[in-house]
Amino acid sequence: MAKILIVDDENKILEVVESYLVSKGYQVQVAVNGSEALGIINSGQIDLVVLDLMLPDISGEEVCQSIRQSKNERVRLTPIIMLSAKSHEAAIIDGLKTGADDYMVKPFSLKELQVRIETVLRRFDLSRLHLKPTIWQDDYLMVDLTHQTVRVNHELISLTVSELRILMTMLDQPNHIFTREKLIDSVFGEDFDSYDRVIDTHIKNLRQKIERNPKEPHYIKTIYGLGYRFGGEK
Repeated sequence: MAKILIVDDENKILEVVESYLVSKGYQVQVAVNGSEALGIINSGQIDLVVLDLMLPDISGEEVCQSIRQSKNERVRLTPIIMLSAKSHEAAIIDGLKTGADDYMVKPFSLKELQVRIETVLRRFDLSRLHLKPTIWQDDYLMVDLTHQTVRVNHELISLTVSELRILMTMLDQPNHIFTREKLIDSVFGEDFDSYDRVIDTHIKNLRQKIERNPKEPHYIKTIYGLGYRFGGEK
């Protein structure tokens, strides 16, 4: 289900909207100001933003403009539904001109918000764009897929070509189980002639470099009898 970001400085609205959307199966994050919202949005993991115009630090219009000017295509195309107490036509037009995809006037019906979210998501089905994040990161590991660099605890580390290919192959399909044969084909090519345990050696070396505790791996999981999967959670 889609991940929705709700941005509003009124805690009651955040609580009610979050509770309602979660009950409808959505994943929901909340932000109480524009700066916090942009930090979340720039992760590239948000599918739609419900954005209030009146925020305590930077305005909703500025947040909207910042999203639309992002160099990250995934972020730049994020659908935005704008919320405002301003109901006159000029305000609605101005909101849409800043880059919002829809505009709702407060107070609003939760059911109507749900329908508008569903409608906008159908219109902007990001899955059809086949856009994948160029960076995978959490608080310990960062993999830059574009520049093919890896940082552990903010320190740049050196991987062999094979180790990097294994990591990038697994990151392409997080939580997918890769057999040893599949990893060999993906990393070395189908014509590679070697025993399948060569992958085990590369995995062991990779774990030594990226895991906090290689004996209890968080990122590269062994699925006994099947193979490996990348299981790190952001």
